[in-house]
Amino acid sequence: SWTIDQPASTLWYHPHPHGRTAAHVYRGVAGMFLIDDPDKAPSGLPDSYGVDDIPVIVQDKRFNGDGSLDDSQPSFSTVGQLGDEILVNGTHRPYFDVTTQRVRLRVLNASNGRVYNLGLSDDRSFTLIGTDGGLLTEPVDLDRLQVSPGERAEIVVTLSPGERVVLRSDSPTLGAGFWNDRFSGAHDRFDLLELRAANQLDESPDLPARLDGDELPDAADAVTTRQFELRGQNRINGREMDMARIDTVVAVGTTEVWEVTNGAGRPHNFHVHDVQFRLLAIEGEPPPPHLRGPKDTVFIPPGDTVRFALRFSDYTDADIPYMYHCHFIRHEDRGMMGQFTVVEADEVDSAPRSIDVHADDG
Repeated sequence: SWTIDQPASTLWYHPHPHGRTAAHVYRGVAGMFLIDDPDKAPSGLPDSYGVDDIPVIVQDKRFNGDGSLDDSQPSFSTVGQLGDEILVNGTHRPYFDVTTQRVRLRVLNASNGRVYNLGLSDDRSFTLIGTDGGLLTEPVDLDRLQVSPGERAEIVVTLSPGERVVLRSDSPTLGAGFWNDRFSGAHDRFDLLELRAANQLDESPDLPARLDGDELPDAADAVTTRQFELRGQNRINGREMDMARIDTVVAVGTTEVWEVTNGAGRPHNFHVHDVQFRLLAIEGEPPPPHLRGPKDTVFIPPGDTVRFALRFSDYTDADIPYMYHCHFIRHEDRGMMGQFTVVEADEVDSAPRSIDVHADDG
């Protein structure tokens, strides 16, 4: 058991055995974890679970002729497993019977390596209200939204009685060049979820103009800036993951700025455990409105650099680390991951940079 001590958000969980995470997640060992806070929720948001507040866990799979799961590795993919069939909440060719004017879809990209470019089949706009770590400060209207593995997005779709519309993934923008794009899924399109509106819909309130207060870290409070470079499929700052090594030690109660560069010719993203961060810049430019909310995972095209601010506010332990890694899971399994601990300020210099690791027999 544990105490929930964080803002309302759309989260997920999965096993994390080093070198074997991709196999577990691909086989479906993952789930969504919702935290609600009725005392702080703005009025007007769809919030009736299973009625107008719907989990949408997206995974791509490949199947053998007998229906069994094909877990073979693709020959040319730079991002790991890529399936040609889509499951949503474990369901093939899914649909949802909509009974309200507006429906909130909590989308989780739980795929190993596929990037989705979300849109609706008739190109109507939808409204983004939340990202990885909770609500935006105000709604953002979009007609496309790209989500890489591990990212979450809360979107609200407005429907009319009797109509049907499909949540789709168009070709994502990966920025890796024709060859790597082609074999990393950049030319693929999928239908994800059909929304079937009833002939009579319950009226939904208007969405609020303001969603949440901005409680994200302020870069002006940063005590240091750290650089991380992702190389190939398995290195951060030139080193592969070592479970016995602590790569970074940070002081509790402090804010830092991290700069992460994709120095490889293939897509990567960057995920940090323990915290939600504020994106400050993408290639030196301010992030677009849909990326200004609380994030713990950010896509980084080849050659690009992202800057974000993090505040480490709780849970100190010099011996039990958190992780940061690429969430294209084959890259993580092959070593594109590091470990950090959070300690008291006067323990940073003396905190251990190594830990004892005991391998299991399984």
